[in-house]
Amino acid sequence: MDWPDSTKRMQEAWIGRSEGAELLFALENSALGDLKVFTTRPDTVFGVTFMVIAPEHPLVDALTTPAQREAVAAYRKQAAAKSDLERTDLAKGEKTGVWTGSFAINPANGQKIPVWIADYVIMGYGTGAIMAVPAHDERDYAFAQKFNIPVIQVIEPDHAEGRNGHGTTKLPYTGDGRLVHSNGYSGLPWEEAKKKITADLAARGRGQATINYKLRDWLFSRQRYWGEPFPIVWENGQHRSIPESELPLLPPTLEDFKPTGTPEPPLSKATDWVQYSATAKRELNTMPQWAGSCWYYLRYCDARNSERFVGEAAEKYWMGGGKPGGVDLYVGGTEHAVLHLLYARFWHKVLFDLGYVSTPEPFQRLVNQGLILGEDGQKMSKSRGNVVNPDDVVREYGADALRLYEMFMGPLEQVKPWSMKGVEGVYRFLARVWRLVMEVDDEGVWSLSKALQDVPANKQLTKALHETIKKCGEDIEKLSFNTAISQMMVCTNAFTGAEVKPAGAIVTFLKVLSPFAPHLAEELNAQIRAKFPNLAAKRFLSDETWPAYDPAALIEDEVEVVFQVNGKLRDKARVPVAATKEEIEKIALASARVQEFMEGKPAKKVIVVPGKLVNVVV
Repeated sequence: MDWPDSTKRMQEAWIGRSEGAELLFALENSALGDLKVFTTRPDTVFGVTFMVIAPEHPLVDALTTPAQREAVAAYRKQAAAKSDLERTDLAKGEKTGVWTGSFAINPANGQKIPVWIADYVIMGYGTGAIMAVPAHDERDYAFAQKFNIPVIQVIEPDHAEGRNGHGTTKLPYTGDGRLVHSNGYSGLPWEEAKKKITADLAARGRGQATINYKLRDWLFSRQRYWGEPFPIVWENGQHRSIPESELPLLPPTLEDFKPTGTPEPPLSKATDWVQYSATAKRELNTMPQWAGSCWYYLRYCDARNSERFVGEAAEKYWMGGGKPGGVDLYVGGTEHAVLHLLYARFWHKVLFDLGYVSTPEPFQRLVNQGLILGEDGQKMSKSRGNVVNPDDVVREYGADALRLYEMFMGPLEQVKPWSMKGVEGVYRFLARVWRLVMEVDDEGVWSLSKALQDVPANKQLTKALHETIKKCGEDIEKLSFNTAISQMMVCTNAFTGAEVKPAGAIVTFLKVLSPFAPHLAEELNAQIRAKFPNLAAKRFLSDETWPAYDPAALIEDEVEVVFQVNGKLRDKARVPVAATKEEIEKIALASARVQEFMEGKPAKKVIVVPGKLVNVVV
């Protein structure tokens, strides 16, 4: 897939794939079973001096002793008021926690270690419990320092990393090295010890190698106030889906959408609808509208299909093509990297595994457009008063000018400041295009220009036109719209300088301009068609095929040479590239302007620089 590396890295970090081991720590109260933890560093198990469980962990109540119950209840209430962001390592504040009063048993050495509750452990990550190794983890170290918990070093840096051999490594040390203070494993490199300790604990039924992910359900677990109802009913404590014949499940008609004042969602007010049968009730939570954005592109392929979300033939036609991604190009902001784009990939892969789609990925190419800033260089916001209303721009300059300026501001991926002067500049360019075809009389009435004629374009105009076709076609493919517009400005200048405007060539130019400024291009084509029906597009330029360029027309066989008299520019002319010095000199001396400034005097010297200039000294 052709995606920015930065987006891929963001998605990988969000998924959070970690290779490690699940270890079982027996609890001192054997009736409670084991405390399971996931760790990426089983090689540090001998350095565990305490355990930490999340405030929401299901074993909190069972592990809390009577003496600690009041303190634990107060701490859990305090933790419930914090967001996940405030609780994770993104929040660098002082660590907080409370001891449960219970102990666990380290499976590596049989040591009894206290079980704490702390809000820096999140129930949604891993198992909701960690083995704390304060000597080799910054959060655990800060926690141990605050609550006077022992710190045992079990990894010593190798010589190349600064090992001094005296056990004075600065803690916490989070790098690699060899094991120390690890009975039976000391001296082993950490990678080797990681595998050996995991295997040995697995043999004793106290652990296993595993892969963990921190990817969370960001759609259905984040309940909204309102959304699409789930096609699920509950009966006798069990849930099941409704028959397919009852789909789609539409929300009931409600006049009162106000909060219920209870934990029940608004759907609970539709009492008749909720009661699915005498013994079954409908699910009251709703899907977020965002769920649909994960697969909407597939529905566009077959929007009128009432049997399936997309027909097999339509899906293969639109999404097929031999590439991993079905949609050729997706343009969107980086803010969607780990939410919409990641979850769209997830949904698509599920559909692919089920055999409903033919490509493993939804989007083949991703381009992140840059943010448009206000004229003050700040992000547009109402509070700053720098927001530009596009309706105002359209009223004053037209939709084509707005559209064209947004493409002309700079490379698509870059952050760019808005400039009304820039809009005016693009507007003036479109006015020059208009005057290629139209002219105005003294009374302000516009009509087709008399300079517009059914004549072939000369060599210079043909070259400029075909250069424009070639470059704009290539730039559109690369999404380099700003450079394509620059080339069209060059071409417009070439046509403007011609005394006679070749109508056929201008129609071809309008085909190139059409995707950028469709309203102006279509209007001018219609004006030309009224007088030159055989040259203009019969209906719309948008129905026409992209013009092909002629490579032969791009070959430069003439060059512009300036003529000077005593070092001052007096004239210029296009001469054949292959012309000799003698031929160029002859052309210069034949110039009426050169002769005028020679004033009948003979040339003392003629300096010829082929392809550049001729200087006549008199």
